[in-house]
Amino acid sequence: MAAGDPRKIITAADAAAMAEAAAGRVLARIAENTGRVAICLTGGSSPKALYELLATGAWRTKIPWERVHWFIGDERFVSVHDARNNMAMARGIFLDECAPASHIHPIPTDVANPDEAAARYEAELKSFYGGVTLDPARPLFDLVLMGIGPDGHTASLFPGYPAVDETARWVAGVPQANVEPFVPRVSLTLPALASCREMLFEVSGAGKRAILTRVLAGENLPASRARSNGETVFLVDAAALAEGFGGS
Repeated sequence: MAAGDPRKIITAADAAAMAEAAAGRVLARIAENTGRVAICLTGGSSPKALYELLATGAWRTKIPWERVHWFIGDERFVSVHDARNNMAMARGIFLDECAPASHIHPIPTDVANPDEAAARYEAELKSFYGGVTLDPARPLFDLVLMGIGPDGHTASLFPGYPAVDETARWVAGVPQANVEPFVPRVSLTLPALASCREMLFEVSGAGKRAILTRVLAGENLPASRARSNGETVFLVDAAALAEGFGGS
């Protein structure tokens, strides 16, 4: 990364250590807020170990579930019963068993199209936030979990797609995906994702090394442009981190 880059890299030895570190950061952000907490989850394979860890007795007892609300950064426009549904994965692993039902906020996919789903989710976010304009001094989320796709996408913001440059809307419909599964998507936009105290990327495996290197080098990719108004952290295992991009 260039000198002065505010993004922080934390290295973990393996997937288990990464999940432990991510869980620790989730709990730290919850502890910093004594009121209502908002966590924005992500889909894909990266957070699965974290979700499984949060479901264990040692961790679930540390979370004040009655204060925490759970959102999702993007969704595949498929049924909630479809294995490809992002929130369904999180719900199946830990949310339905641990969190109050009213504190789980999925993107609706039982509507006509992704644009309608985006409009409804944006309205829900604005209602939760209590305003229609995001104030940098009052973040929407305490923590936003993120991943990086092989093409440099994050959430469902794909390189070259109009949704990447959206500045007015909080949520946008994405009519087609750039990677598998090739289904329409709904995604929070960069301004909405940025409205957080911490944005935490989880990146693991040698297969992510090339794209992570491009992102950290500042190439014009959605994952490079995704930055928190607060703290932006990359939690990376040794296999994914190229020489020259050191971390703590």
